[in-house]
Amino acid sequence: MGKRKKKLGVLAGLILLGFLIAFFCMKTGQITGYVLKAADTAKVEGQSFRSGLAAGSPIAMEVKKIKTFAVHERQKYVKTQTVFFMKKPETFSEAHTGGEIHLIPGGQSIGVRISTRGVLVVGYHLVSGPDGKLSPGENAGIKIGDVITKINGKPITTIADVRSLVTHVAKSQTLTVDVLRRTASLQKKLIPVKDSEGSLYELGLYIRDSASGIGTMTFYDPETSSYGALGHVISDKDTGQPIIIKTGHIVNSTVQAIDKGAEGKPGEKIAFFSENAANIGSVEKNTPFGIYGHLKGRGMLRSSAWDKGLPAASADEVREGPAQILTVLNGTRVQAFDILILNSVPQKYPATKGLVIKVTDKRLLQSTGGIIQGMSGSPIIQNGKLVGAVTHVFVNDPTCGYGVHIEWMLQEAGMDSSKNQRMQQAAS
Repeated sequence: MGKRKKKLGVLAGLILLGFLIAFFCMKTGQITGYVLKAADTAKVEGQSFRSGLAAGSPIAMEVKKIKTFAVHERQKYVKTQTVFFMKKPETFSEAHTGGEIHLIPGGQSIGVRISTRGVLVVGYHLVSGPDGKLSPGENAGIKIGDVITKINGKPITTIADVRSLVTHVAKSQTLTVDVLRRTASLQKKLIPVKDSEGSLYELGLYIRDSASGIGTMTFYDPETSSYGALGHVISDKDTGQPIIIKTGHIVNSTVQAIDKGAEGKPGEKIAFFSENAANIGSVEKNTPFGIYGHLKGRGMLRSSAWDKGLPAASADEVREGPAQILTVLNGTRVQAFDILILNSVPQKYPATKGLVIKVTDKRLLQSTGGIIQGMSGSPIIQNGKLVGAVTHVFVNDPTCGYGVHIEWMLQEAGMDSSKNQRMQQAAS
């Protein structure tokens, strides 16, 4: 009996041990399974993260993130606008009697690179000298917004030119600085100060010799390769002064993301273009109605569904009501979006803000909140004609903004009369 109980006890112990081993193995398997699952997830997430970094990293793609040209308008539109000029120019309607001008509407995102005429003064900095901290440039009467064109009679075109002259300046030497202040040419006498914290003579000025940004192509003429873009002047971001262009060019750019706008906060396109992107056209003019130049060829711009061209409308042909704008929201694809022209301001003379527009397209409102920076120059089409370009956004209501009549852009580009003459010659 005792032996039987002993055998039963051993058997029970073995069974219990089996259950314990099975339970332990099962728990270990679960823990190991969790570890493996976590390891697999970490591995996948790690690959995804690296892939995302490579795809979006400016360093990996060798591209530069460019801020858009910012143009804001802080007021609601007014019903009428009066602009006076000393001389009445010939209007598009009066000049254009030989037939319609056909243009290729744009909508493509473009990068703009410009070099200034001379170097632009954008700020002051203090130099620690024997008489304390001061800005020699400010003391000489040079103002923010001035353009330095010469120093001691030598032309200045880049920051390197200024650095070279200042590096070789002698003690207490007075420099003769030629500056352009708006339309006035002035000369200032400037004595550089040797920085006590360094070994160089300094002018106490912050200067800039170039600018970059993105905008939208408005139109181009396949016959002459002339183009117009932006619809407004490019101004320096620090001084607010229009940039006087020496040279410049445009490149194709790609929209990577949208920073959605809201009331009080204008949105913007985040676009990229490569540092070595191909030059597709010149920038020859920077005016209140946009930038102008010539493309290197029709194939330079990425094609769109509107490559066959549209007639250009005069200001008096524009009507309040439905219209469309052409622009890029992602990549390089040009899309059409619905808007309303709320008002077409009567203008007998060239003036900006001739159109008041409102975005009605649900897709555009959902993606951008309305008009955003980087849309400047987006063509406006109504009744099968090119009527204008987007130029401004209302900060307090980003669904609304201003546009410029295409008539004034063509006049600024010198295309209305020149193309009219060609058509009249062909007809005769």
